[in-house]
Amino acid sequence: MAQLQRLAVTAAQISANKIDLTKEQQHYLNRVLRLQAGDRFIAMDGCGHWWSAILEVQETGLFASITEEIAVNRELPVAVTLIAALPKGNGFDEVVRQAAELGVASIVPVTSDRTLLKPSTQKVDRWRRIAAEAAEQSERQIVPTVYEPLSFDLAVKDCCQKYRYICVARGDNRHLWDCLAGLESPQIPLLRGEKEPDELSTVIAGLEPPQPPFLTGEEEPESIAIAVGPEGGWTDGEVERAIEFGFEPVSLGRRILRAVTAPMVALSLVGAAFEKYPSQKISP
Repeated sequence: MAQLQRLAVTAAQISANKIDLTKEQQHYLNRVLRLQAGDRFIAMDGCGHWWSAILEVQETGLFASITEEIAVNRELPVAVTLIAALPKGNGFDEVVRQAAELGVASIVPVTSDRTLLKPSTQKVDRWRRIAAEAAEQSERQIVPTVYEPLSFDLAVKDCCQKYRYICVARGDNRHLWDCLAGLESPQIPLLRGEKEPDELSTVIAGLEPPQPPFLTGEEEPESIAIAVGPEGGWTDGEVERAIEFGFEPVSLGRRILRAVTAPMVALSLVGAAFEKYPSQKISP
């Protein structure tokens, strides 16, 4: 199935083993990907389900029929939330794209003391589209949640991830890799698990949207939050406030990284640490 094209759909589009394709999706499949009636592709709902689907034609346009569910395991064995200060210009587009490719579960854009960008609703919608496209391209099971921008203070105050780190460019702090090496990777079962073919209709009928892994009001087990700053880094006051709410200051190395580079380094370290030993467990 790896060679098939992938398309992100919503639970509301699926009914009775059929996918009601939007006009944009019909255009993308038929005009951009050049798929014809009878061609197969992979539909993903962004909540953990993958299906093999066949493109079909009806009087009102194209639709897709689901033939079977595909059991895959593409996700990190730990839920990672990226809390990222907004860089200037369109730099956050690339942060979202690459973070999605690297397996992040959710992205929280924050405004900080040194943030210049004031994002519009259109910006947030764009980031969510980018996350969906990146999830399709990288063959992920879920589409990362991109939240509305928050103030830094609210983001750290309401963060409920079990392990919390704030990346600081200067100072004598532990390297993030050393912190992650002290944790052990959990064995988390496939999202939505493997399903027998005769369970397919039940699965589709019972689809639920993913539960947000951020701001849920209680600590999330086996989860990590990483806060990465803007151009110029976090202020001393911001670092102190983060520490008050359980964040550990960490280093990403001896060099000073750009605001759009630091998130990629941090998430790459998480992937390297947790995907190397998938059979281990996080210690209580």
